[in-house]
Amino acid sequence: MISSIILQDASGTLASMLPFLAMIAVLYFFMLRPQMRKQKKEKSFQSEIKRGTKVVTSSGIHGKISDINTNDNTVTIETGAGKIKFERSAISMELSKKYLSPVKK
Repeated sequence: MISSIILQDASGTLASMLPFLAMIAVLYFFMLRPQMRKQKKEKSFQSEIKRGTKVVTSSGIHGKISDINTNDNTVTIETGAGKIKFERSAISMELSKKYLSPVKK
């Protein structure tokens, strides 16, 4: 009799925790996992930057990479106003034809 009471209590606890586990799973698959994937892709892009690539910084500055310094992890970007030195991590995305093409209707 005591063992049946303990089993009933354990199954009730599991059933009450099921909504919490479901919320954690939804949070992971719809918010955390895509964010981690995006960060991994961005980090990979930043490490593969080459000279002459047209880029956009995280602050919105458009330019072309003119120099890469691997010692202090910086890049020099040539803009319309001149050359500016940025941390490599400040490069947000590549400005390519894919982003510049007009939207098709």
